[in-house]
Amino acid sequence: MNQEFLEALDEIEKTRGISKEQIIDSIKAALVSSYKKNYNTGSQIDVDVEFENLDDRVKVFNKKTVVDEVEDENTEISVLNAQEYLSNPSVGDVVRIEITPKNFGRIAAQTAKQIVIQKIRDAEREAIYGDFVNRENDIITGEINRIRKGNAFVDMGRLEGILPLNEQIPNEVLNVGDKKKMLILEVKKTGKGPQVVLSRSHPNLVKKLFEIEVPEIMDGVVEIAQVSREAGSRSKIAIFSRDKDVDPLGACVGLQGNRVKTVVDELNGEKIDIILWSSDMAEYIKNSLAPSDVTHVIINEDERSSVVFVPGDQLSLAIGKEGQNARLAARLTNWKIDIKSDDTYKDFLREHADELEGLSEDFYNDDNHDELDEIHEDSNDYADDDYEEYSDHDYEDEYKSHYDNGYNDEYSDELYDDYSKYDEELEIDNEYFDEDYSDDFHDSDEEKGDE
Repeated sequence: MNQEFLEALDEIEKTRGISKEQIIDSIKAALVSSYKKNYNTGSQIDVDVEFENLDDRVKVFNKKTVVDEVEDENTEISVLNAQEYLSNPSVGDVVRIEITPKNFGRIAAQTAKQIVIQKIRDAEREAIYGDFVNRENDIITGEINRIRKGNAFVDMGRLEGILPLNEQIPNEVLNVGDKKKMLILEVKKTGKGPQVVLSRSHPNLVKKLFEIEVPEIMDGVVEIAQVSREAGSRSKIAIFSRDKDVDPLGACVGLQGNRVKTVVDELNGEKIDIILWSSDMAEYIKNSLAPSDVTHVIINEDERSSVVFVPGDQLSLAIGKEGQNARLAARLTNWKIDIKSDDTYKDFLREHADELEGLSEDFYNDDNHDELDEIHEDSNDYADDDYEEYSDHDYEDEYKSHYDNGYNDEYSDELYDDYSKYDEELEIDNEYFDEDYSDDFHDSDEEKGDE
C-alpha cells in the first residue's frame, strides 16, 4: 500500500474509531462483490482480491483446491494443471489463479467505493453499538436536541439517544438545550444503526446518582442494597456499611446534607428516605417505614408477610398519602406489610395467640415473644388477678352480705349473674361495682325491706 493510502486509513481509524484491519476487510469484500456484479460470475467461484490502493494495481484471484478428479471447474483443479501455479502440488493445496479483467481497475473501484462507504458506516455503527451496549445501566449527561410527540431526543456525542415519554419524570418540563443526567436503559440494534433508550424515572438512576456523589459508595465501603421509587414523588434507598467505623447514613447525607441535596435537586425535589438495611427482617421492615415510628413487628417467614404496629397518631404517616409510604416499603423489602395502630396490639395477640404460639421464634421478635408469653400466662391466673382487684373494692362484702341475707331483687340478681359469668370467663367488668351502682343497690335494699 502506498503512503497516501495508509495515511487515509490512519485518519479514518482516528476519526471514526474503526481499526485499519476492519477497513481493509471491508474494502476487500467490496471489491469481490464489485467483481462478481460486473462480470456476472455469481457466487459459484471463490474470489480473492489483492490491492495497493483503490485506483490501480488491483488484482483478482480465483482460488481452487487441488483434487485427484475435478468435479467443479470453478472451485477445483487437477494435480497436473496445478503444476502450472505450484511446484510439487498435492491434493488439498489451494491454487490462486489471477483473473483480473483488463478494464477492472477504475470501473470496479468506483462501484466498490459505494460499498466501502456502506461497510465503513456499518462498522462505525457496530463500534458505537459495542461501546454503548457495555454501558447499559450507566449514567450519562445529555443535551435535549428536540422534542417530538412527548419523546425527547438527546445529544450524547457520537449518537442521539431517545428519552421516551414513559421514561420521563412525571410533571417534569423538558426544554431544548436542557442538560440532564439520564440512565442508559437499553441499547438496541436497528436498520438505521444502534438506538439508545434513556430513562429519568428508573430506580437505578437514584442509585447511580448517589454513587457519583458519595465516594464511600464508589469505593465499596458503603453499599446500596435496594431502591424503591415513585419517580417525581418519593424514593427509598436501603444502605449498609462494610466498615463499622463508617456511618452509612452520614456518608450519604453529607455535610449539612449537601450530598443528598445534590441528588434531590437533580430529581427536581423528589423526596428521598435513606434507611439502614438489616439482615434482621423485623428490623429492616421497621426501618423501611421511615419517617414513622414502629412499636412492634410480627413477621411470617413462610408467607413473607408482616404485621406492623405504629403509634395511633402516626398511622397516616406510616401509610402515607394514598398508601405511598407503605407501598414503597413493601417494594423495598419485597414483603407484604400490614400496618395497624398499636392500640390494637394486645387485642391482636389475644386473637392470634394460638397461631403465634405455634410459630418459631423467628416469626416474632423478642418483645413480641415476651408479650405473647404474658398473654398465655394470663390464661392461668387471669381470674386471680382480677378477683383480687375486685376484692379490694369496698362494696364487695356489702354486696355478698345482701345476697346471703336473701335479698333477691332483680338488680341484685343481675349483679350476681354478671359476677359469676365474668368470673367464669376469667374477666371481671368492674363497672358493675362503681359507686353509682352501689347507691342503686342500697336503694333497692331499703325498698325491699319496706315491702
